[in-house]
Amino acid sequence: RIIGGKLRGGRIAYTGEPGTRPMKERVREAIFNLIGPAIRGSHAIDVFAGTGALGLEALSRGAAAATFVERHLPTAKTLQENMHALGVADRSQLFKSDTFFWMREVPSALRTSSDDGSQAELPWVVFCSPPYALYHERTDDMLTLIDCFMQHAPADSTIAVEADTDFDFAQLPLANQWDVRTYSPAVVGLWRSDLGQ
Repeated sequence: RIIGGKLRGGRIAYTGEPGTRPMKERVREAIFNLIGPAIRGSHAIDVFAGTGALGLEALSRGAAAATFVERHLPTAKTLQENMHALGVADRSQLFKSDTFFWMREVPSALRTSSDDGSQAELPWVVFCSPPYALYHERTDDMLTLIDCFMQHAPADSTIAVEADTDFDFAQLPLANQWDVRTYSPAVVGLWRSDLGQ
């Protein structure tokens, strides 16, 4: 369910797919408390989106637009149904793609999200909550992905990364600039682009 904002209480369908790990509500609430008012007017980017709970929550709380990336087709279909059921399809775009492949086109894919380019310079709020195993099985790919977002994020952007307690957040690019909080078994790191400017 959506836990805050205009769509609070709205239901989010979930297929029960074993490969999809919905974020616990208390962790989702903690992330949005950390992001605070920066969510309003932003372009939410939900990679490894699953049910789309993070991006949908962002729209509920005032994000201007959302981009979802999900490669598992049945899950992506459910995500699309969630977008329509909650009435936010007109502010959303869904890429049915592997995030690592899609990442190669991140700048152009996001900066052409509307016909008139009106979303080109919106600050991003990026949600990266993949299967935890990817941090250990594809560490270099995960770090490259996060670094790509950091390099291309417009001013005043925020990146939220969720991993497990076995992942060493000191491996992240510009590790000293991340605000890292533990909500066992999850660990959340937040980076703001203005810290690096």
